[in-house]
Amino acid sequence: MVASSADLADDGFPAPRLFSQGVSYTYDDVIFLPGYIGFPADAVDLSTRLSRRIPLSIPCVASPMDTVSEAAMAAAMASLGAAAVVHCNTEPHLQASIVRAAKSRRLPFVSSVPLFSPASTPSLSDFAGHDYGLVTERGDSLSKLIGVAVAAETSSRQAPLPVSEYMRPAPRSVSASFDFEQAAAFLADEGLDYAPLVSDDSEVIDLITVNDVERIRSYPKLGKPSLGADGKFVVAASIGTREDDKRRLEQLVKAGANAIVVDSSQGNSIYQIDMIKYAKKMYPEVDLIGGNVVTIAQAQNLVASGVDGLRVGMGSGSICTTQEVCAVGRGQATAVYKVASYAKDHNVPVIADGGISNSGHIVKALSLGASTVMMGSFLAGSHEAPGTYEYKDGHRVKKYRGMGSLEAMTKGSDARYLGDTLKLKVAQGVVGAVADKGSVLRFIPYTMQAVKQGFQDLGASSLQSAHELLRSDTIRLEVRTGAAQVEGGIHGLVSYEKKAF
Repeated sequence: MVASSADLADDGFPAPRLFSQGVSYTYDDVIFLPGYIGFPADAVDLSTRLSRRIPLSIPCVASPMDTVSEAAMAAAMASLGAAAVVHCNTEPHLQASIVRAAKSRRLPFVSSVPLFSPASTPSLSDFAGHDYGLVTERGDSLSKLIGVAVAAETSSRQAPLPVSEYMRPAPRSVSASFDFEQAAAFLADEGLDYAPLVSDDSEVIDLITVNDVERIRSYPKLGKPSLGADGKFVVAASIGTREDDKRRLEQLVKAGANAIVVDSSQGNSIYQIDMIKYAKKMYPEVDLIGGNVVTIAQAQNLVASGVDGLRVGMGSGSICTTQEVCAVGRGQATAVYKVASYAKDHNVPVIADGGISNSGHIVKALSLGASTVMMGSFLAGSHEAPGTYEYKDGHRVKKYRGMGSLEAMTKGSDARYLGDTLKLKVAQGVVGAVADKGSVLRFIPYTMQAVKQGFQDLGASSLQSAHELLRSDTIRLEVRTGAAQVEGGIHGLVSYEKKAF
């Protein structure tokens, strides 16, 4: 039996009342009261929108950070029904090539297999950990594929020889338009251990092996991928707000970026508004996402400028120090609720950016009005994140840095903080390391299953249903004391091992 609103009057608070008290709440500060379960968790529909015109199967977005989102992350996230935003902390043509690399395939991975010319004499280190290398006429992806070099055969030779002397003939190629199951079936039908991935224009894209097939099949089954109108993976990309970013924007649109994120730590500026107006005028077919914002006033200016999505969050990321350094920002739960309550009336989806450490935070962000959550540290350290693994204090880790760190600023991210014209650079982020998380192809499906269970406990059968329950005051919240937060986590044990799945 579903309780009436009268029965609920004294049990918890509706969101408008809780968030009107002038208190800045984080996700951990609030807790939802359970609702009525009338459906199985697997029936929960998490489909949503990244922006006005871009649907996603699951509400996850990889952050535009140079230790999170490049081609491998973009391909993996799109294959899961999510999306990644390729960072702009690199030269425009390199960023555009990352977008093209992710969109050139329908496979859930990018192996970056090395390319050699027939005359090259590669050493084992030139294979960069790969078992194979591809040999083309000029050693680039645009020339004709003529053979395959095997790393083990290279290392067994005492004297360096041109790769043409021992390369294997190139097997039949897999079409770049094949999805994972089609490519796996091709290898099985042809009895091949590996096959090159080649586009319809004969560009050499990558290599797929039986080991790749076995690895992908060891993960949860892939769901509905994020595909654009052209049938290719949905890939977004970020730009800044400077004059040079207009050239970057042009290259990204030509590369096929489905959405453009104007990347600023504080989005309510003349610089961003001018860039939004320019981009909407020049490329009306491309969805534009503005931000970051945490207040309704900020959101109003960007919506009036024509944005198709809003990125919400300021200083809530694990490596961000904006609130500490600049004394501006807002608790993420309050920010998401306030901005989403305004944006919904303008059909502008909200991306909750920052503060996501677990599946419960995702449930809270979405239930407070967000359409998607953007994640940095949650995805950093995965196989698909850029960088190499190293060992620190016995733990396998990858570097993870804030785009406001001095290290990232030296590569150009200072423009995001409007610091590129200043003589003195002040950091708004730090450099750290995160533990090896394995592949996003494994842990994101498990995380989404936990989110479905959270929605089930709330009585929300879909993301849209959760938003309706929020607006009808059916969802009730309470503020947790420090003791309640301790009690709600693991406590009272001498030791424990925590495994999410």
